[in-house]
Amino acid sequence: MRGITGTLSLLTALLLHAPAQAQSPADAVGLELNRLQPQGEGCRVWLVLRNAASAALDPLRLDLLVFGKDGVISRRLALDVGPLPAEKTTARVFDLSGQDCGGIGSLLLNDLLACGPAPNGGSACLPRLALSSRVEGVPFEK
Repeated sequence: MRGITGTLSLLTALLLHAPAQAQSPADAVGLELNRLQPQGEGCRVWLVLRNAASAALDPLRLDLLVFGKDGVISRRLALDVGPLPAEKTTARVFDLSGQDCGGIGSLLLNDLLACGPAPNGGSACLPRLALSSRVEGVPFEK
């Protein structure tokens, strides 16, 4: 019993002194799949982006995968959604020609092609991103 107690104490101490992995809310960047709208022979996708940081985010380029309801990738997109002004919410719209909105099963942020001016901006920004979806049955994940 003594060994278990000592191990638990050590684990607790390590967890309390470990560096925080999550970014503060002041640095967060929210990406929300807000709406899918039928548009002729395609689907219009509405994204709402919220930059809570005190600095603009430019450039911001997303590598997105669109999955069908069957879980199979139907498209890969490179989207330039920047610049994101500091402490600002903005919307971006893009059209998926030949894609029925009802056939979209999910969106995946596969990677960041660019995020800010630093060369390694993509890897540094990814933890800052909080993804969400208001479209019923269509998750937006990373």
